[in-house]
Amino acid sequence: MRPRAHRNPRKSRFIETIQRWKVVPVPSEGKIRESRMTGKFGAGLALGIVGTLLAAVAGWLALAYSGAYNIAATDPHADAVRWTIHTSKHRSVATRANAAAVPEPLPEDLVAEGAVLYAESCARCHGGPGKDPSDWSRGMRPEPPHLTEAATEWQPEEIHWIVENGIKMTGMPAFAERFDTDELLALTAFVSELPGLSPDDYAALTGEPAGDATDTAAPDPETAEPARPADGE
Repeated sequence: MRPRAHRNPRKSRFIETIQRWKVVPVPSEGKIRESRMTGKFGAGLALGIVGTLLAAVAGWLALAYSGAYNIAATDPHADAVRWTIHTSKHRSVATRANAAAVPEPLPEDLVAEGAVLYAESCARCHGGPGKDPSDWSRGMRPEPPHLTEAATEWQPEEIHWIVENGIKMTGMPAFAERFDTDELLALTAFVSELPGLSPDDYAALTGEPAGDATDTAAPDPETAEPARPADGE
């Protein structure tokens, strides 16, 4: 019997190390070319986006400084501008309106109080059941909505937010400094009920004769009730 050969421990460890080695494949020319093209495409896309943004800013500045945009109220908004204003307005109000500010349901006794406030401060622009807005309000741009129909587009908390804060570039004032918290809620309650009122109901609540046109005279700034300071001032 031949003697058993002894294994060299150093050689065994070397072989095991070699076996564990992983050969890293060298990329082919096609892969290298593809990688370069991908990098160029990404860089071109980034430059295109930056260029588009710069062109948009330059166009916006040119429009603002050139005076080309007609801001006359006699010139109706283009459809794209009208859609942008309408959509932005609704989304902005919905985002900021606080449902907690308006109790649910609104107390019915607030409706009568809100009717008086509405007749004094809102009806000239927004009309009412059987009441057209004043003629001069039709010259505003955008034209104030007739709330007998338009109030259905808003939730009570959104109506409250609009009455309290107003809306920029529409002629809708903020009443937060004129009306206190209870009066704002009263106006909210009345406007929320407005679409369901008949002309007779509206006349009974506001004290205005049914069928009469809304006062066509614009408010006189010298005789109009001054704005009351906000609570705490």
